[in-house]
Amino acid sequence: MATVTVVYHSPYGHTRALAESIARGAKSVPDTDVRLAEITGHQVHEGRWSDAATIELLKESDAIVFGAPTYMGSVSAVFKAFLEAGFYPFLEQEWKDKLAGGFTHSASQNGDKLFSLQQLAVFAAQMNMQWVPVGDAAGNNWTGGSVHDVNRLGSWLGVMGQTNVDEEPGAVSAHGDLVTAERYGARLAELTARWIHGREYEVQRHTLEGFREISARSAADAKARIEQASSAA
Repeated sequence: MATVTVVYHSPYGHTRALAESIARGAKSVPDTDVRLAEITGHQVHEGRWSDAATIELLKESDAIVFGAPTYMGSVSAVFKAFLEAGFYPFLEQEWKDKLAGGFTHSASQNGDKLFSLQQLAVFAAQMNMQWVPVGDAAGNNWTGGSVHDVNRLGSWLGVMGQTNVDEEPGAVSAHGDLVTAERYGARLAELTARWIHGREYEVQRHTLEGFREISARSAADAKARIEQASSAA
């Protein structure tokens, strides 16, 4: 059994939606124990984050996926306080050679989210972890694409999500962002099983046409969800 933990901060629920999608993807891989650990402002006292149960959970995990919103070009202050608390596991190399991944969210299409992912990847490197990037090609970069394509923001270091500022808390503007997160969770869980237990792993490669078919299914699913919601309203 491989243990994958998704640790995240989500003041408005958007990043949580991505975290839950990653967890759902990881759960689709047999013999994977998936856990969600939410970082909150209540765990920060006088500028320092502390929660012994979360640290113990991460110590027991085989893979850790880090997620936070991008605020002013960086991960949220609360999540940064959590990262700084990693100094103590860092001293003992407690997370060495665990697999790692990351995701972030913002209101803007770009929003300088790449810097947040770089911040998470550098943190993982300092913890001597093994970083897993997104395994999908870019979507929504041709005339037949849509905002519901898989990896529609073209991010490979980690998963990016985006929600318009006038949408409800917890919403994610594009269904494709959630599908991307779910596929990333499955990829990370499969690689964890290979890394920890030597399980046979088949690399999934897609032609451009094949990947566009995956995005087309995501867009069709999004359309069906929108129509269903409109009918229920």
